[in-house]
Amino acid sequence: MKAALKSQAVETPSWAFGNSGTRFKVFTQPGVPRTPEEKLADAARVHAHTGVAPTVALHIPWDRVDDYGALAEYARGLGLRLGAINSNVFQDDDYKLGSVTHPDRTVRRKALGHLLECVDIMDATGSRDLKLWFSDGINYPGQDDISARQGRLAEALSAVYERLGDDQRMLLEYKLFEPAFYATDVPDWGTAYAHCLRLGPKAQVVVDTGHHAPGTNIEFIVAVLLREKKLGGFDFNSRFYADDDLMVGAADPFQLFRIMYEVIKGGGLDAGTAFMLDQCHNIEEKIPAIIRSVMNVQEATAKALLVDAAALDAAQRAGDVLAANAVLMDAFNTDVRPLVAEVRTELGADADPVAAYHASGYGKRIVAERIGGTQAGWGA
Repeated sequence: MKAALKSQAVETPSWAFGNSGTRFKVFTQPGVPRTPEEKLADAARVHAHTGVAPTVALHIPWDRVDDYGALAEYARGLGLRLGAINSNVFQDDDYKLGSVTHPDRTVRRKALGHLLECVDIMDATGSRDLKLWFSDGINYPGQDDISARQGRLAEALSAVYERLGDDQRMLLEYKLFEPAFYATDVPDWGTAYAHCLRLGPKAQVVVDTGHHAPGTNIEFIVAVLLREKKLGGFDFNSRFYADDDLMVGAADPFQLFRIMYEVIKGGGLDAGTAFMLDQCHNIEEKIPAIIRSVMNVQEATAKALLVDAAALDAAQRAGDVLAANAVLMDAFNTDVRPLVAEVRTELGADADPVAAYHASGYGKRIVAERIGGTQAGWGA
């Protein structure tokens, strides 16, 4: 268990350190980073206290710099690596009717150019994963040809796939709805899987835990994608209603445990599955919230590792429904916090990362130092 927990890495998102909010208001906080370098410094603080957050995902153009190789070197100096490169084909006015599925070929070429630029950035940073999420879709019946939009999407994905290097991957994310409401072009795991299957082994599906209809059995999706070797990674967060982007494990820690059990059972810990956070900390202090999220993933993983596989298999084969469920519940109800604290200590991190962060004075220091300039954030 200790070896497995020490080998698991949780990738933090650069944008979670910046200002964010609801669709109605972005809330600012003192000490928020103004540059990609300051975001990396905050991410390094998370890694220092937890010991298992060594990579940081970038979002382009939010994290655009003149020299991505220099940014990667700066990250290495902080004990970090640059992780997934996230594209953005949803914020320009040109994308009102879609990006790669837009009916206008000129807009589609612009969007594809940005995706290819992101692969160039991957080459410069040494990143393995290109994460693609499209807000493309339609709001009204008849607004556009649904089948034609799938064809345009396939054409763009194929062009990006051909540009990838041998050690690079494309992770296709799906979302049930928003901002398109009548028909989203990549609304579910089946659509994402179909496109990835057509493309080849370097194309895999990423599961954002907030992008599903209420009651969706996400662990079933995880099990099937692992079985088909098409689970590339997660965007971990938590939701009560829709894409809330709350701290992972906040709404339903039992669901996170069930997901991690399927990951472990399906070999996902050893198969290069990316465990990424994708969260917006609108009202809570950002760095402690990200630390707590990393801890939540660790604790859910530890509980999933505790499942007695032999006892569970015996109960399942015997058709003993209650005994089988009890095996899972016993693992989930075990207090793994002392074990995980011991793991962190052995990694040279802190047994209580949140307390250690507050004791470090880092939060007060960045509030005092980060005066002036423009805070990072996604606008609105």
